Amino acid sequence: MGMEGTLFPAAVLGGLGLAFGLLLAVAAEKFRVQVDPRVEMVRDALPGANCGACGYPGCDGYAEAVVSGEAKPNMCAPGGASVATAVAAIMGLSAEDVVKRVAFVKCKGSPDVAKTRYIYDGVMDCREAVVLPGSGPKACVFGCLGLGTCVAVCPFDAIHIENSLARIDENRCVGCGLCVASCPKGVIELVVQDKRVRVACNSHHRGLDVKNVCQLGCIGCGLCSKVCPEGAITMEDNLPVIDQSKCTQCGKCVEKCPTKSIIRLESSY
Repeated sequence: MGMEGTLFPAAVLGGLGLAFGLLLAVAAEKFRVQVDPRVEMVRDALPGANCGACGYPGCDGYAEAVVSGEAKPNMCAPGGASVATAVAAIMGLSAEDVVKRVAFVKCKGSPDVAKTRYIYDGVMDCREAVVLPGSGPKACVFGCLGLGTCVAVCPFDAIHIENSLARIDENRCVGCGLCVASCPKGVIELVVQDKRVRVACNSHHRGLDVKNVCQLGCIGCGLCSKVCPEGAITMEDNLPVIDQSKCTQCGKCVEKCPTKSIIRLESSY
């Protein structure tokens, strides 16, 4: 085959390649999705924790939701008020107040006050232990197992196991809620950080059924609800629930509680 026979196929292939390239470039431009530049601006204003506390898949998902009008600018728990203000400014909105929430473990049942049914010698994961007889080794079926599942999922190093109970460092906690979702006993909840009067028990049993397994468990007597001058406490399934919008932190419920399962924490922030 001569030189002409070699060059002709190459020229044809080159021409086809060029034509297809031009077609692809035209199609890409024609069907290109316009991205609102504010998405990147909001994303840059976020702390980059990608914790999911806002309810969206990471910071990118939240930024897109804010710009589309689906999400409010104050839903980033790690960022707090400063980030809410910055995001609101980008969107031309006024930032709403961001209430600081933190995780709280509703259990005081350490080994010195709470009974265990048997010695657990398995995987250090509450989700593994809870499938065993009695929902784990702890005699109180509602209590913290202290095996550290919440510790493992916390991206902010805000949870540690102390005396076989999970404890929250409120200076580190951002209220992302990952620990709440991971706890198979439902013993962790998000609370308003400024509200220091809290119910430190998760049991829904009453009287001796509680006392026989934990010295500091709520016995469901209802005295706290009776002494509250604001009517902020109601009994739900044998456990007091505090309406924090009514609670004045007077502490009368703390003083009256016979088992000291309602506590007032000292500020640590």
